[in-house]
Amino acid sequence: MKITSATFDKSAAAPGQYPPAGLAEIAFAGRSNVGKSSLINTLVNRKHLVKTGGTPGKTRLINFFIINNAFSFVDLPGYGYAKVSASEREKWGKMVETYLRTRSTLKGAVVLQDIRRMPGEQETELLDFLGHFQIPAIMVLTKADKFSKNKQIAQARRIQQALDLETDETLCFSAKSRQGTDALWEMIAGLLDLQSREPTES
Repeated sequence: MKITSATFDKSAAAPGQYPPAGLAEIAFAGRSNVGKSSLINTLVNRKHLVKTGGTPGKTRLINFFIINNAFSFVDLPGYGYAKVSASEREKWGKMVETYLRTRSTLKGAVVLQDIRRMPGEQETELLDFLGHFQIPAIMVLTKADKFSKNKQIAQARRIQQALDLETDETLCFSAKSRQGTDALWEMIAGLLDLQSREPTES
């Protein structure tokens, strides 16, 4: 996918603050510090489109980005950060659930999972929620550069079994090496019903 433009649109906490429902949207969800910001920046060939930071739980709102003036990426607040209060975690959960359940322009979700750890209850619940509302999901195993190729394959199989996923529903990704970038674009283009173009230029 050749990226001609990638711009921040707006942040929102409730449906009344969302951008007008026009462009098709792909949502990105995962635990705090799983690498959502780095993944989105890598996909669109921008270093700082989505702010990254060493502090988990940095994203507290739903952030909308317009890509190629044709569709939107939606960065959802990360979950599972222990130092956030229970009330704050509940508020974030309701914010994300409301978006996923009500947004008519949502075409699919990219769910991120650190390849170094096994999925927990929250990942299972998120995939079940997406399945219940018939929202297509892509499971991306981030930070794949931390493992050798053989270890990536073995761990991916364990995660697939734990989540009852097929092989073609998961993808190993590394923002550092750009592993999986072109393959993920192919999958996103399929959700958006776009014709795949040449890979994003480095």
